[in-house]
Amino acid sequence: MKTFRSDLHIHTCLSPCADWDMSPKGIVSECIKKDIDLIAICDHNTTQNSLAVMNAAKKSKIQVLPGFEICSKEEVHILAIFDDIEIANNMQDYIYENLKGKNIPEIFGYQVISNMNDEVEGENERFLLGAVNKSINEIAERVQALKGLCIPSHIDRKVYGLISQLGYIPENLKIDAVEMVANVMDLKYSSSLSNYKIVKSSDAHYKKDIGRRLTLFTMESPEISEIKKALIGIDGRGMELI
Repeated sequence: MKTFRSDLHIHTCLSPCADWDMSPKGIVSECIKKDIDLIAICDHNTTQNSLAVMNAAKKSKIQVLPGFEICSKEEVHILAIFDDIEIANNMQDYIYENLKGKNIPEIFGYQVISNMNDEVEGENERFLLGAVNKSINEIAERVQALKGLCIPSHIDRKVYGLISQLGYIPENLKIDAVEMVANVMDLKYSSSLSNYKIVKSSDAHYKKDIGRRLTLFTMESPEISEIKKALIGIDGRGMELI
């Protein structure tokens, strides 16, 4: 078993609300500096920069999982994380089929597609900050069908969180955990979350924020199946919030 210092919610320069310094090489170097072992790239409604970060990290100890921060039609943000880019691309096709609108960079920000060497390869013209025309239940079911990790984002925030948007967590929602980004859990959330596993991650849009919240996973390897075991504490796996 190994303990992985993990940040499962990092944006790149492809997210229009993220800093341009969030390039593949920039993210990897910051993770090395902060002794982070495992990250997930979760840009808004796209995984188009995930492979570039995965390739940039190949000569380092950093393990990179491809993922998304999906915005449901209820405007709830959900992390969807996968083992490999092919499965993530399958999910991306599903998202793009249900995402309408075109980005206006002067208003919403530029959506920069980068390669592993931090060279600009183009821009994504879709409105990545928009809502996908699928419910949280439909998105969660699709993620689980693809054997991904499904985690509602920043559940302790007043905007785009599951509780802030709906007022509750649906009992039949197929999620693996919920994410918190604050140091201390607000008391008003404590009873709502008593039946759910909690992970902490940074939701980093700027390099300085990478690793500001971490989850330690004790497991054999940095794979989705292992993370799922660590979340429920079976077969010697486990987790700790720091």
